[in-house]
Amino acid sequence: MKFNPFGASRAAIALALFMPAAAFAGTIQGVVLDESGTRALQSAQLRIVELNRVAEAGRDGSYVFADVPAGTYTVEARYVGALSSTTTVDVAQTGRATHNFALAGFGGENILVVGQAANLSSSLSRQRAADGVESVLTRDAVGQFPDQNVAESLRRLPGLNILNDQGEGRFVSVRGLDPELNAASVNGVRLPAPESDVRSVALDVISSDLIESIEVKKSLTPDMDADTIGASIEINTTSAFDRKKDLLSLKAEGSYNDLTEKLTPKGSVDFSTRLSDNFGVAGGLSYYKRIFATNNQEVDGWDENDGLAYADTVEFRDYDVTRERISASLSFDFRLDDTTSLYARGLYSQFDDLEYRRRLIFEMEEAPSSVDANGATFSSEDEDQEITVQRDLKDRSERQRIRSLVLGGKTENGPWKATYSASWAKSSERENGSIDPAVFERVFENGDDFGVSFDYSRSKRVPYSIVSGEEAFLDPGEYEMDKVERTTLSDSKDEEWSVKGDLARTFGMGSGDFTVQAGGKARWRKKSYNANRDIFEWDGEDDLTLAQAGLVGAQDYDLAIIDPVPGKTAFRKFFNDNLGSFAIDDGDTFEESNISDYGVKEDVFAGYLLGRWDSTTWRVIGGVRVEHTKNHIRGNEVLLDEETVTPLAFERSYTNWLPSLTLRYEPLRNLVLRAAGYRSLVRPKLSKLAPNVIIADDEGEVGNPFLKPYKAWNADASAEYYFGKGSAVSLGFFWKDIKDYIVDQTAFDIDYNGITLDSLTSAINGDSARIKGIEFSYTQRFDFLPAPLDGLLTQVNYTYTDAKGTVLTDGDIADPRRIALPSASKNTFNIVLGYEKGPISLRAAGSYRDKYLDELGGNAAEDRFVADLFQLDLSAKYRVAEGVRIFAEWVNVTNAPYFAYQNFQAHRRLLQYEDYSWTVKFGVSASF
Repeated sequence: MKFNPFGASRAAIALALFMPAAAFAGTIQGVVLDESGTRALQSAQLRIVELNRVAEAGRDGSYVFADVPAGTYTVEARYVGALSSTTTVDVAQTGRATHNFALAGFGGENILVVGQAANLSSSLSRQRAADGVESVLTRDAVGQFPDQNVAESLRRLPGLNILNDQGEGRFVSVRGLDPELNAASVNGVRLPAPESDVRSVALDVISSDLIESIEVKKSLTPDMDADTIGASIEINTTSAFDRKKDLLSLKAEGSYNDLTEKLTPKGSVDFSTRLSDNFGVAGGLSYYKRIFATNNQEVDGWDENDGLAYADTVEFRDYDVTRERISASLSFDFRLDDTTSLYARGLYSQFDDLEYRRRLIFEMEEAPSSVDANGATFSSEDEDQEITVQRDLKDRSERQRIRSLVLGGKTENGPWKATYSASWAKSSERENGSIDPAVFERVFENGDDFGVSFDYSRSKRVPYSIVSGEEAFLDPGEYEMDKVERTTLSDSKDEEWSVKGDLARTFGMGSGDFTVQAGGKARWRKKSYNANRDIFEWDGEDDLTLAQAGLVGAQDYDLAIIDPVPGKTAFRKFFNDNLGSFAIDDGDTFEESNISDYGVKEDVFAGYLLGRWDSTTWRVIGGVRVEHTKNHIRGNEVLLDEETVTPLAFERSYTNWLPSLTLRYEPLRNLVLRAAGYRSLVRPKLSKLAPNVIIADDEGEVGNPFLKPYKAWNADASAEYYFGKGSAVSLGFFWKDIKDYIVDQTAFDIDYNGITLDSLTSAINGDSARIKGIEFSYTQRFDFLPAPLDGLLTQVNYTYTDAKGTVLTDGDIADPRRIALPSASKNTFNIVLGYEKGPISLRAAGSYRDKYLDELGGNAAEDRFVADLFQLDLSAKYRVAEGVRIFAEWVNVTNAPYFAYQNFQAHRRLLQYEDYSWTVKFGVSASF
């Protein structure tokens, strides 16, 4: 029997048509605005008192009650942080009554438009009105923090942990889960991933300046895509109908980094205008250039000699990075008539990363000459000892792009509502001509009289000292060219088309509304990666050394002396000018150009059916979603010893049925209780599915096109209490049981196609993993305090996550071990102290996350952990005129470092240390 994803939709429509219903009656409709008429108040709650029926205002502030019998009714509008408003509405049989609400802040305050109080009101209103467990950041919240991208903005929410890259937020972990288990979308368009080896989207590509709101939906309903276990992160850009008045916002700022001592620019423009009552356009443009530096040290190969620990590889890395981010959005909204509205929304984001890295590397072939609890000394005079010292350069330029376009609309006619959309999104990452690395090398061996000592007494730093042979160590003429690796092309592409349609029929009952809704969605995705890397050796008549004229640069590194270093730009010019003197290494080039290419097509067809009951006290949403997945997968079998490439291809398909039930109960005014149970899935990384086989020296790595998706049963429960003027407290519990968790496994002495391999590594579906935890959030405006303390406010949230899974020790099935899941921080919390009164706005934001497992080793002593982190950011704004503010921001006040380690011999052994120092921003913003 063939799967028909839209069969459920047709069945639901037929059910709705034949269900008994009240005779077609009248309609009450309107919009909810702030008192000034500037902003639509999304998620304001409307209630027909006599009928116990409720509705919520959409993002344009509009609301509709259909199927209302003729009569006179009291309609109430409520919004967190605002005074409620009531009105009397007369409804004629089959008539349409219109009433618009303009809500004011408590005491006549205009707090609903801009500032920290406006953020609290908007975020809490949307959280309160949500079907399931949800956290929201609105435009005002994003603008209040000194965040550089969308990922950094998200770290302010309960249960969210940000994984940094060189000090800047990049990937988002929700409730301690791997970022791969999240889904991200912009304006309803699922974002594909620019990188070749992940599904998760690095949200540092998108500027926070263009964001109207970010919704983090931690529980699912049947009308949502089911491919998430962490959360669905839904990003919305500005719409012309979000406001009832035109908007033009300008922002200009400078950014100063302490390590580079350079000032860089950032600017944005954001606008929204209605060209007529029924047509509007909105958009924005943001540019940010950031120049910064990183001090880095990395250590590898921890081992023991006579029971004492030492490392055989020590690196000192000096990074200088220039990042440019250009983001643009454009949106058109068109209201055809009272029943139908259409929209078109587009996003373009480009992220350029230019990185120079100079390294000093020590590699020791044998155990140290002497070792104690605080350090080790290595000498080339020892028998068989070789100490290789490398000084190399990375000169890499990379560009990521994300593009999306969606066309859609909705039609509401009486009790019927239809929504529909078609979308396209494409992400890419491209390198073309990067040098990574150019290596100069000196091998010290017996007779060279060279010795180096390392100090292990500090966990975060491993200093070195030269005990003999310092003259040769510092002489650039001693370091000969070893190799040059050029990324001639690295091209990752990920593209998805989709169409979606939903149809709902609402039945007005005596004590609430019952809605039958059904829909379908089809997604066609294609991801590919193509790499061509050329490995060169020097082939000139004379040896090429680092002393070659113009190749030596100056260090600007704070952790150690790493001179002499290659100049940042000098080698590229030399390489291009003397390309004829470099020869291709055919074997290494063959390997690097063939081992990672792949292509995967993924088609997903989904349908769902749900029933929804809404009343003043209860909301119940139950139903089932079905998703059918089809893959066409291609890769290569690469035998490096024979230098052969054989194309491989596989096809497969599977179907998942995904029930869910969501309950929302408001037994008392302002007290909201929620519970949700649902099944969800996450499909494997497309790169893991690629059937690439790499065999060399009796060792192999094999992709697995038969990987099953992660499948999870999820449960959420929470209690929320909204009090005062924009204040709330909430406590929630979550639980997840994940089957077919994917892990890498290495098997030993295994047969592959008649070849006995010493080891074979592949991704497999592992045992179950279980996650449970609690979330607590507290938000308070202290407007009841005497002046001037009445401008104080605070936001505090804390999450505890217990995430455990089972893996094999060194691939031994008989020896499983329990681990904390990767990226799972047990404790995370955020605290914000703010002050807003008159022209002054101040904010201090602290963010903490516990340590987490970063990479799984063969045993516990080889696991890689990232240490706990606390970061403090400060911001201040002052209104100098109506709509005009000057501001200053201080990012990473405490110079919080990145520290990764192994628990080897019951001590934290350094794997990686980075510090970035602080950044100061200052500028002016204006809104008209």
